[in-house]
Amino acid sequence: MMQAIILAGGLGTRLRGVLPDLPKPMAPVAGSPFLCHVLDPLCDAGFERAVLAVGYRHEAIRDHFGDSYRGLRLHYSVEPAPLGTGGAMRLAARQTDAAAPFFVLNGDTYLELDYHAMLAEHLAAHARMSMAACLVADVGRYGALEIQDGVVRGFLEKGSSGPGRINAGTYLLRRELLGATTDAAPFSFEQQLLAQHIGDIRPLAFLADGQFIDIGVPEDYARAQAMFQRDG
Repeated sequence: MMQAIILAGGLGTRLRGVLPDLPKPMAPVAGSPFLCHVLDPLCDAGFERAVLAVGYRHEAIRDHFGDSYRGLRLHYSVEPAPLGTGGAMRLAARQTDAAAPFFVLNGDTYLELDYHAMLAEHLAAHARMSMAACLVADVGRYGALEIQDGVVRGFLEKGSSGPGRINAGTYLLRRELLGATTDAAPFSFEQQLLAQHIGDIRPLAFLADGQFIDIGVPEDYARAQAMFQRDG
């Protein structure tokens, strides 16, 4: 089964000057909510299920998309309060098929990715987790990955510049990596789990060289408009 969790609870604080009072994934891009551009590749790749981890103004997402999108079954995991990326993932994972790994994507980020190839490499390596390592022209805004022998060994601080590979926020893992607890305590997947236990997890680095854009700041939101208008 191809399945995904999409983190779609972002407030869009940095976009308030250019965006109506909407969840960030609902930001209009090239005539459609940005979330459509995230879901379209999943539909094209034959995914069967996506769990939308939602919070702020989640009704706007559910009202627009309902229970399916282009044949992709949609489920909703509603945060009772902000849970951070880790808490949101753990809550949403309850609605995934426990027998299969699931992808995790950000609802405000587009990454051109071969999901089938990433899954094949993940399974062949018997990896606990895989991470899309995206090639960008300047790592300054994101911080670079330290990769050795195909495994992510660490994270370099933001501030360095130049081309390199970054954590694109697209993961492949199973429920058990998030811990057996079923509580709803908030935590950061990146800071409190991934960064602190990188040596034990040994994430497989899947090299992604396609288009990448994060609409979190107004400049990139404007760039996304041009990118998807051109592609359309």
